Amino acid sequence: MRVAGLGFRRGTSAAALGDALARAGGGRLDALATAAEKATAPALRHLAEAMNLPILALPPEALAGVPTATHSPRVVARFGTGSLAEAAALAGAGPGARLIAPRTVSADRTATAAIAERIPS
Repeated sequence: MRVAGLGFRRGTSAAALGDALARAGGGRLDALATAAEKATAPALRHLAEAMNLPILALPPEALAGVPTATHSPRVVARFGTGSLAEAAALAGAGPGARLIAPRTVSADRTATAAIAERIPS
C-alpha cells in the first residue's frame, strides 16, 4: 500500500496540495492521508476526487509519537509528531510502512506531502 500524507494550512488550494505531492514524487498511490480535523477541507476533497483516491482521516492518537525524518516545532506542539505529512503517510500505510519520500513543501509554502509504502507480507 502506498499512501501520500498531506499537511496544509487553512485556505490552501488543491493546486498547492498537488504541487507538494508532485514534488514528493507522486506516482501510483492507494490513498491520501491527513489529520482527521483536516480531512474535510475543500482543497483536499477536490484533489482526492480528481485523483480518484480515498482520504484517510487519521485520529490524533494515530499521529502522536510517530517518528519522522523532519521536525517542525509548530507541528510537534499541535500534533505530537515532527511532520504531519510524514506521520500521516506512515500511519495511513500501516504497520511496517517505510517513508519513501520525506516531506516536501509546495512552492507557495502552504502544503506539505510525504509518501510511505508498506509491502504486504
